[in-house]
Amino acid sequence: MTFDGVGKVYADGTRAVSGMSLEIRDEEFMVLVGPSGCGKTTALRMVAGLESISEGAVRIGERVVNNLPARDRDIAMVFQSYALYPHLTVYDNIAFSLRLRKESKDEIDRRVREAAHLLGLTEFLDRKPRNLSGGQRQRVAMGRAIVRQPQAYLMDEPLSNLDAKLRVHMRAEIAGLQSNLGVTTIYVTHDQVEAMTMGDRVAVMRKGELQQVAPPQELYERPVNLFVGGFIGSPAMNLVEATVERRNGNLAVSLGEHSLTLSRELVAYRPRLESYVGKRLVVGIRPENLEDAGLEPEAPEDQRLRGVVVLREPLGSEIVAHFTVNARPALTEDVRELARDVGQESAVATAAEGESEAVMVGRFGPRSRIKDGDTIDVAVETGALHFFDLETGLGIYADEPSKHAEGAQG
Repeated sequence: MTFDGVGKVYADGTRAVSGMSLEIRDEEFMVLVGPSGCGKTTALRMVAGLESISEGAVRIGERVVNNLPARDRDIAMVFQSYALYPHLTVYDNIAFSLRLRKESKDEIDRRVREAAHLLGLTEFLDRKPRNLSGGQRQRVAMGRAIVRQPQAYLMDEPLSNLDAKLRVHMRAEIAGLQSNLGVTTIYVTHDQVEAMTMGDRVAVMRKGELQQVAPPQELYERPVNLFVGGFIGSPAMNLVEATVERRNGNLAVSLGEHSLTLSRELVAYRPRLESYVGKRLVVGIRPENLEDAGLEPEAPEDQRLRGVVVLREPLGSEIVAHFTVNARPALTEDVRELARDVGQESAVATAAEGESEAVMVGRFGPRSRIKDGDTIDVAVETGALHFFDLETGLGIYADEPSKHAEGAQG
C-alpha cells in the first residue's frame, strides 16, 4: 500500500493532509500517531474511500484506488465506536458482510466460527451486543473484519473507549492477531504508548505532514526533530535551553547554574555539536535518564542537577518525581504545540521568555526517600542526552539537518 504525495483540502479551504508519501510493506503493522487534528484519521479514511483525495494517489497493491468505491477496495475497517448492529447476535454481526456477498451458508458458518475461536468469542455467539463488555464488543468488531479476509485492515483508534487495564490487554491481542494473520494493517492512535508497543514502524504526523517514519526504538533513540522527541516517550522528554561550552578539553552544556560534561563518545556520535560552541540549543532529557543521586552516589558533580521537589508520584516500581531546576525552559512553537496536545497550554503561556526555572520530571528508583519540598541532587545519564537546534528544531547528529529532515518522509 502506498501514499504518493497525497493531500486533502476541504471545501472551506482547510488543509488536513499535505504531500504525504509513505510506502507500507506487505504484512506490516504501520501505526499513524500524532496530536488531535494532525490528519492521521483523514489519511486512513482516504485509504478506506470514506474521504475523497484532493492530491496525489493512494495505491492498494498495484491499483490506484482514488476513484474506486469503498466496497471495491478489498479492505476492512475497525472503528472506535465498534459500529455493531444492536438487534443482531454476535454470530450475525460477524456474518453480516459475508451474507451481503452471498457466500454459501456453510462457508459463512466456517469463517464465523474460525474467527470466533481465534478471538475467544465462541461461547458468546448467541448474545446481543448489549450483553457484552467493551472488550468483547471490540472483539466482535475485529471478527467482522477478519471474516472478510481483506487485503488490508484499517483501524481507527479502536481501543480508545476501553478502560486502561483492558486497553493494555487488547493492544497485545491485536498485535498478536495481526502477526498471526499476516495482513497489512494501518492503525491510527493518539496514544504514543500504544503506537510504540504495537507498530512494526510508526509514522508521526503533525499538522497534516509526516515528521518521521521509523521503527519504535529508532523514534525513541534518534528523533528527527524536537516535536518527535517531545511527543514520543511517557512521561514526556524534559526540554530546556542550554549553551554549549568547551571546558577542560571537553564539551559541556550549561543549563542555568548547572553544567553537564559530555562524554567523548556522545560527541563522536553527534559531531555537529562542535559547531554549537558558544551557541544556544535545546537539550532533551528523558525522565528515565534521571535518578535520585542518593541512589547513585558515584555520579560525578558535573553530571548532576540540583532541584526542589514539587510533587512525587509513588508507583510502587518507581517514583515519578517533579522538581524545579534553575534552567530556562524551552518555549519554541514545537513545545507549545506539545503542551496544547496534553492540555498544558496555559502553563506554557504563562511562562515568560527568559524564565529561569524549569519543572523537570524524573523516574526514580523505588528506594528513593525524597519528599515534597526537599532540595535534591539528580544524577543525569549524560550519554543519553538529546540535542535540537533552537531555530529549526532539527535533531543534532552527525549529518546535516537538511539530510536528516528528508528522512522524515520515510
